Amino acid sequence: MAALDGASGNPPKTTFYNDPVIRGYIYQLLVAVLVIGFFTWIVINAAQNLAAQNKSTGFDFLGRTSGFSISFTLIPFDRTSYYWQAFVVGLLNTLLVAAIGIFFATILGFTIGIARLSSNWLVSRLATLYVEIIRNIPLLLQLFFWYFAVLKAMPAVRDSLALPFGSFLNQRGFFVPRPVWDERIVWMWLALAIVVVFCFVLRRWARRRLFETGRRFPVFLTALGGSILIALAVFLLSGATVSFDFPELQRFNFRGGLELPPEFVALAFGLSIYTAAFIAETVRGGIKAVSRGQTEAAESLGLKEGDRLRLVVLPQAMRVIVPPLTSQYLNLTKNSSLGAAIGYPELVNVFAGTTLNQTGKAIEVIGMTMLVYLTFSLLTSAFMNWYNGRVALVER
Repeated sequence: MAALDGASGNPPKTTFYNDPVIRGYIYQLLVAVLVIGFFTWIVINAAQNLAAQNKSTGFDFLGRTSGFSISFTLIPFDRTSYYWQAFVVGLLNTLLVAAIGIFFATILGFTIGIARLSSNWLVSRLATLYVEIIRNIPLLLQLFFWYFAVLKAMPAVRDSLALPFGSFLNQRGFFVPRPVWDERIVWMWLALAIVVVFCFVLRRWARRRLFETGRRFPVFLTALGGSILIALAVFLLSGATVSFDFPELQRFNFRGGLELPPEFVALAFGLSIYTAAFIAETVRGGIKAVSRGQTEAAESLGLKEGDRLRLVVLPQAMRVIVPPLTSQYLNLTKNSSLGAAIGYPELVNVFAGTTLNQTGKAIEVIGMTMLVYLTFSLLTSAFMNWYNGRVALVER
């Protein structure tokens, strides 16, 4: 029993540094002072070094002429373009390869993950072999392999491999026909918006119908057929025309069509198959986390194997799959910076490489580049957290 403070009966007072609440405030204050002091020292040290080297700071360099060209751009860019346009080119190239990589890595990862649990011995072993080989080889080495050993070993331009639909493959890249629309293409964009709304409404109606009557509706086939009919009707009624610009071999290279450089193909392919190996393991773990009783209950209802997986197992597994899947998407986006090693003009190569070397604005350029990747990551996390909330189990 604690001793009482004299005749008043109150417990004895403790010193302030023995009070856990006050001590907690002191520790937090010390940490804050140390962090602020550390960053203040970095800023002062950088300012002194820049002053010693007679260098100025600021973002005025973005309005200067770049004086260099970029091999692969989604917007017009040449030597007379500005540095801010180089930043936009690198940003768009990074977004392009990240979006394509996430799309194919998701499809391939889910397929391989489900295949690993297949009752077919050969399918499951092939899926296991894929995962164990791909995820245990560094991504940079894989990019070197696809770029130097595969794509750069393709035939020369004169001996290009002719592929179906007027496509060609050689050591300079992949050449495919490019669709050319007239000015009435705006009607097709309107048709696309109508198709999206149609599919969304159809899915919600089919889901409500399933809950109310227990009868399923073929959503996918109906949505596919309806989308084709809507697009075809708008195309015919609007009078829009489309032609294809086929690549043709000229004196030294192909002209026309759409050119995908080998750097882009190697980076998108390497990122997709590498990340797919990790997504496959995430999917396999998520499916294994679902209780066996759920599958048995679905079997007792007479559901087929595909329906059991699609309607019972995967919806519950997604609650486990989505959080690590978000990390894989973030890793893929950040790993796209390895494209600089094979010459793909993404953000690090164009802006944090060429632009930094020419302007010497290290703090501004690196700061903008880091801010871009931070924004990508936060936006991706926000979207995936929203989706995770949609599929999360709602307890009553």
